[in-house]
Amino acid sequence: MAQFISALTLVVDDYDKAIAFYVDVLGFSLIEDTVLSAEKRWVVVQPVFPKSQHAASLLLAKADGEEQRASIGNQTGGRVAFFLKTNDFHKDYQTLKEKGVCFLEEPRAEQYGHVVVFADPFGNKWDLLEHI
Repeated sequence: MAQFISALTLVVDDYDKAIAFYVDVLGFSLIEDTVLSAEKRWVVVQPVFPKSQHAASLLLAKADGEEQRASIGNQTGGRVAFFLKTNDFHKDYQTLKEKGVCFLEEPRAEQYGHVVVFADPFGNKWDLLEHI
């Protein structure tokens, strides 16, 4: 049986702000943006990836209620939540830096590869990562 994680929910405070960051800044594809009601949309974005691989999508879900709003940017208790793998770390780092991405540290070399932590506009921490 072939299985893979198809999507993860990311709670945000604004659909359009999230689309602007993930599509216009990170270069993800907008897979779907369907209006479900006056307040709710089904918004799915996905990194561009080789056709031979499966990439998980992000379901951008606007917070509904105080409990969900409180989780924005802290869905993993302050840990890095997401890992964006690249095959050209230095180029992607420079491109994202030029686009104003908020990097929380300088790039570093680890045993497993090159990595740098950045934050999305909602406060979620991401690793930009290239395995060596």
